[in-house]
Amino acid sequence: LYHKVTHKTLRISKTFGIEGGKLLRHDDDYEMLKDFNAAYEGEETQLEKMHLEYEQLLKENPDLEEHLSSLPGKVFSGKESPKEGTKAVFFCYGRPAKDAESNWSIEAGDVCWYLYDLETETILDDATKIIDLIRSTPDTPRKCIMEQKTLADIRKAIEKHIKNTYLKKIQAPMSIKPKLIAWMEIN
Repeated sequence: LYHKVTHKTLRISKTFGIEGGKLLRHDDDYEMLKDFNAAYEGEETQLEKMHLEYEQLLKENPDLEEHLSSLPGKVFSGKESPKEGTKAVFFCYGRPAKDAESNWSIEAGDVCWYLYDLETETILDDATKIIDLIRSTPDTPRKCIMEQKTLADIRKAIEKHIKNTYLKKIQAPMSIKPKLIAWMEIN
């Protein structure tokens, strides 16, 4: 019986990727195992779904990528909020990083989304929670009603946030700045 139980324990542990041949206990972190299984089994994350949605848009609109590349930097727009009472400003920033030769550039970095909520004065940087507020189609009516000063103040707050949360963390030189790619007021 001992040999049989030990053999099954080893098989279960190997199957689930549990080190040391130990079975899970009631106080173990099952969420980590669920995440592992989701990644192993190939379930799509929210970010992967967003990338697939973008790829589908490019496939359905062959001229879209060329059109997006031809747009000038700092594209601005506005739209009516899909949620009643929401008043926010969305920002898309290219963030710098070091490349293989230790040179700082935007191209070596990543792109990050930020949403400034005017009511709570908080900044959200989770793209999966922002996408539903900014998703638009060519038919989405443009609605820009915020004052320029308000928008400029919000932009400064976002750039300060990026400096304090990202640029300091990666120890970027003072001369290195993020690049504003697009922004949109949501009201």
